[in-house]
Amino acid sequence: METAKKPIFYTGGGVINSGPLASQLLRELVAATNFPITSTLMGLGAYPANGKNWLGMLGMHGLYEANMSMHDCDLMINIGARFDDRITGRLDAFSPGSTKAHIDVDQSSINKVIRVDIPIVGDVAHVLEDLLKVWKARGRKTNSESLKGWWSEIDAWRKIRCLDYKPDIKTIKPQYALERLEALTKDHDRYITTEVGQHQMWAAQYLGFNDPNRWMTSGGLGTMGYGFPASIGVQVAHPESLVINVAGEASWLMNMQEMGTAMQYGLPVKQFILNNERLGMVRQWQELLHGERYSQSWSESLPDFVKLAEAFGAKGILCSDPSDLDDAIMQMLNHNGPVIFDCLVEKHENCFPMIPSGKAHNEMLLGDAAIKGAIDAAGSVLV
Repeated sequence: METAKKPIFYTGGGVINSGPLASQLLRELVAATNFPITSTLMGLGAYPANGKNWLGMLGMHGLYEANMSMHDCDLMINIGARFDDRITGRLDAFSPGSTKAHIDVDQSSINKVIRVDIPIVGDVAHVLEDLLKVWKARGRKTNSESLKGWWSEIDAWRKIRCLDYKPDIKTIKPQYALERLEALTKDHDRYITTEVGQHQMWAAQYLGFNDPNRWMTSGGLGTMGYGFPASIGVQVAHPESLVINVAGEASWLMNMQEMGTAMQYGLPVKQFILNNERLGMVRQWQELLHGERYSQSWSESLPDFVKLAEAFGAKGILCSDPSDLDDAIMQMLNHNGPVIFDCLVEKHENCFPMIPSGKAHNEMLLGDAAIKGAIDAAGSVLV
């Protein structure tokens, strides 16, 4: 830490699982060192999304600046993350020039995927507490001049604006739907759950989490149907808070019977469904990885979600026009009860950025224009 020219903190769900003290200590460490920080899907909120050192989520659908920083760093400090395949990409090209430290409570996770130089087994909060004490006792030193240059590189990657998309005045883009949801709810006491798929990745990209335990998602389990019952549990635990389940229509239908639970117990959970009438992530992979050979990724017989809400005695809202979206979201927020919000979005929008399977962190796809021939046969068989 004292001599690194291009350091980065790579954090995961272990920080949140360790408890509030771990997140507090992590924030103190980042502020004291001025090192950049990124996180896995499961670690969002441990460091605030509005923090100046935040690079965004990393990984397969992570931000360009986060992935490029991971690839080019010379010191990687992994705090409570697993080095799973959504993060590492091609193993032999994963951050090839870095010294790697790994803090994890589970000894079996150390050196399981990536060989590390500094293994530290322990609870995140305890290790960070010790780390801060030792580093402060040694004089709080960092390679400040090199760090300035490192931030200049990162700022250049940030200018790529990897989350930009082409807006549409007639059709709601899913990215726009989540941008507006973020803008209209960020000042609320808000909790977000998700199902599994493209909507999950867009939610991670476009929604900001400034505190731990505000983001509930099934992560590596990939559990379609998780989000709705999770939102009910969160609402029971936080009855006065705003709880929104960002869903895809296919995932949401897997546990639709829980509308009965929400109504029975008067739980005002909001079901924000990005309805593209597709198994969106499956369709995207079939397009990009399998030569547009689509199989069972169309949803051709969906219910009328407004009528379905009404059948349960809940409120249903349908929105298909971008110009109506803000008013519709506010209608959802102002309703004191369960809501099913059917947001009809662009059917074939792909989720970018994306690290193609079999590629390294610095070989990201940033949009549809870059996909032709980007994924070879070797990469396709990895999915």
